[in-house]
Order: sequence, then structure tokens, then C-alpha cells
Amino acid sequence: MKLVLAIVSNDDSSVVSSSLNKENFQVTRLATTGGFLRAGNTTLIIGVEDDRVDACLEVIGNECKKRTEVVPSTASYDIGRYASFPVEVQVGGATVFILDVAQFHKL
Repeated sequence: MKLVLAIVSNDDSSVVSSSLNKENFQVTRLATTGGFLRAGNTTLIIGVEDDRVDACLEVIGNECKKRTEVVPSTASYDIGRYASFPVEVQVGGATVFILDVAQFHKL
């Protein structure tokens, strides 16, 4: 058995969770924050049998597409002087960790 930890954008989390549920994966969702943009993310925790890991990754990959967004950025030019300008950044996609599970108990 494997433990899949998938960090996805909040924008993708509902669609990914629904698609995983349709494929009979049980998903636990955690609200998380981090990264360069300090944007909200969702960490999905999924217990997966070894032979279904590829199917789980396929669902996540199909629903979490990378995209470009324009976000405000602030630069400091002098003490107390700031300028705001838009910056294009790539968002979306998923970061996935797959861990071995030594034991699993459902009580």
C-alpha cells in the first residue's frame, strides 16, 4: 500500500477530489498554504493499493493543469518608495509525494 500526498491549487481541488471519488479513491482534504505566491492550496491524502498508484496519478494529472496568471508584484526602489507591476507566473499542476505504508488500520 502507498500513501499519496498531492498538493494542488484550491482552484483544482474540488474537481480532483470528485474525479478521484468517481474512480473509487477515498480522499482526505487539508487546507494548506505555501509557495512563492503564498496562495491557498489543498493537500490531498489518499491511501492507494500498489497496483492503483498509476491510475491515481493519471486522475490527478488530468485534472491539475498548469496555467499562467498575472499577479501584482511590488519592488522597492528607495526607502519608503514602492512600485507595483504585474508579473506572469505559472500556477496549477500538482506536487505529488508517494510514500510506502508499513501498516494500515481502519478502526
